Amino acid sequence: MAPTAEAVPVFPAYDLGAQFEVMRLARERAGVPAPRALWFEPDPAPLGMPFFVMEREEGLVPPDVMPYTCEGWLLEADPEGARTLQDETVAILAAVHEAPIRPAELAFLGAAGLRAHVEDQRAYYAWAHGRRRIPVLERAFDWLEAHWPEDPGPDVLTWGDARPGNVMYRDFRPVAVLDWEMAAAAPRELDLGWIIFLHRFFQDIAEMLELPGMPDFMRRDDVCRKYQELTGYQPRDMDFYEMYAALRHGIIMARVWQRRIHFGEQADPEDPDDLVMHRAAIERMLAGDQGPAS
Repeated sequence: MAPTAEAVPVFPAYDLGAQFEVMRLARERAGVPAPRALWFEPDPAPLGMPFFVMEREEGLVPPDVMPYTCEGWLLEADPEGARTLQDETVAILAAVHEAPIRPAELAFLGAAGLRAHVEDQRAYYAWAHGRRRIPVLERAFDWLEAHWPEDPGPDVLTWGDARPGNVMYRDFRPVAVLDWEMAAAAPRELDLGWIIFLHRFFQDIAEMLELPGMPDFMRRDDVCRKYQELTGYQPRDMDFYEMYAALRHGIIMARVWQRRIHFGEQADPEDPDDLVMHRAAIERMLAGDQGPAS
């Protein structure tokens, strides 16, 4: 179901019809185990909001709280199991991106391309934070403009929220691929940068807590090497796409913290950059430190 306005939602719109269609395309055209989408009901009358129904699946999901880099079954897995899960998750991206889907079939996702995607994020930043500027995020927007790829390449169907925490696994292999609300027609590297950065975000949390985490998991070189092996496509401009992932995640996380302030769960920080939980990572990237690649 879509959230109500009273819940102070994280995103300005929840197009459940689009999610329903993306899940169908991912399952039928890409062959990935997106749950079978059964029914979409746009009329809010029955439950108070539009909703869709999908088949139930059973499996394990790497947790976000506490992150899988801090505790849980994935952290405790042997190296072979963790590598199987990593490779199988990268294979989801390869399958989605290689799916035989015509551009016209993705028109329901809105304007295609990297420029349209970034401008949409600018609009989301303005909506999410109103008149309250967050300097570290605006510096990241400026960095993107200064490092724009010469050729962003062709647009494909992208998952949008590509990460292990949105997958159910059995024996380290995907059985359900979830959360398609950020899907877009955009360059392949959008998903690759996101999956690499989101692990870095969780690894930083583990190290902040003085835990070893999973430093050998979802490293850039390993992810890109496996992706090229599966698709024949060599990812490029990854510094750009990892910075873009850090910026996008920063907008979302700052909105989440604003919600917590709204509901009295935490105090409003004096420095608006502190709304971004991973501001230190963005600042390091702005200074030229892109973190471990391999």
